[in-house]
Amino acid sequence: MSQTAVPAGSAPAGAPSAGVPEVGPEVAGVAGGSARPGAVRRWLAGDWGLALRHCLLVYGCVRAALFLLGLLSVSLIPAQRSVSVPGWPAPVAGPGWHNAVTAWERADALWFLKIASSGYAESDGSPAFFPMFPMLVHGVGVLTGGRWLLAGFLVSNLALLIGLMVLYRLTAETFDDRTARRTVLYLCLFPTAFFLFSPFSESVFLAFTVGCLYAARHRSWALAGVLGAGAALTRQVGITLCLVLVVEAVHQSLEDRRSGSLRRRSVLVRLLASAGPAAGTAGYLGYWQWRAGDWHVPFSAQSKGWDRDLSFPPQTLLRAAEKGTESIGSYPEGYFTVDLLLVLVALAAAAWVLLRGRPVFGTYVLVSLVFPLMFVFAGRPLMAVPRYLVVVFPLFWALARFSGRWRAHDLVVGMSAAGLSLLGALAVSWLPIF
Repeated sequence: MSQTAVPAGSAPAGAPSAGVPEVGPEVAGVAGGSARPGAVRRWLAGDWGLALRHCLLVYGCVRAALFLLGLLSVSLIPAQRSVSVPGWPAPVAGPGWHNAVTAWERADALWFLKIASSGYAESDGSPAFFPMFPMLVHGVGVLTGGRWLLAGFLVSNLALLIGLMVLYRLTAETFDDRTARRTVLYLCLFPTAFFLFSPFSESVFLAFTVGCLYAARHRSWALAGVLGAGAALTRQVGITLCLVLVVEAVHQSLEDRRSGSLRRRSVLVRLLASAGPAAGTAGYLGYWQWRAGDWHVPFSAQSKGWDRDLSFPPQTLLRAAEKGTESIGSYPEGYFTVDLLLVLVALAAAAWVLLRGRPVFGTYVLVSLVFPLMFVFAGRPLMAVPRYLVVVFPLFWALARFSGRWRAHDLVVGMSAAGLSLLGALAVSWLPIF
């Protein structure tokens, strides 16, 4: 619309006033100030609307497939002995449609549901699980009348959808929309992605982490600090986001210095916000100091209940390579082989991120890989590491760029979906996949 001034009295009747943007009938408010459907349509056609549409499509398809996988797995694969946790018995197997949902109530999901329903106990190992996810499940569980499994699914799946949307926008802004679409798809089809769709803390951690880094990239540092604290309250490894945020803070300060816009106050704000994850971890440890007089309780529970040993990462990888290749094709050595294959793919993708990505994302990938490789199970060096990979979202950027360059999209989708089906069926059957 032209911004040329209109002389007084020259405008025809009903014409908009000069300098006032013209509002078409499709967006004009109706009586009471409510927006017409055209506003919703335009939002859906905008950046976040496109993200929502694509993420809903991918999420819905994978979610339905996993429900079907759970239903079929319990009726086709003889289940191993279930393992309950103190205060929360494992679900009893039985015929029925409920298996589409209850089939995913396995392993650590039992711990989270136990904590959500009845809280922590100092002596049962539950302090090893950080509180954000069970706190959210508890809140939703109260609203659903104590239906804790339903609450766990609601929290994890809503958090996943939010995390996917933010990831889509971060990826589109960093690369392009095609890379964003493929990144979301590849993450949801990763062989261990069923943890994101089940009552586990992975989806909440993903939402907090990608939101934290998205906010930092947009220089919303107060929000980045708060979301970083949320990530640290969700998983122990969340405290490493302090280093990740410091790297981005320094990078932005150097950019400002080169452009001549550096301000001392902005540097201080960024560094203070970078301490947000440490505040989250300190809050949980402080809770145990107040409750039991010992802030070491979560770490003691982790070392005693899960037999983790300190290891040098290259040594961990060497031991994993030996175990994963020495008895290929024999049971149960196949678990070592699966662990090794997925970690090797992650290492190759991590190399691309470190060489081609912005330092903040390379740092996030590096600490996310080094941390679990330092604290390992003696008998299975890479135990649970493939599960942790599913939240390291820059790895999926590498896959998306690889598939675009080499026209390997169908290959990545096919192999990922096959791996998700296989490992998901094993997990449902109580086999020790991760």
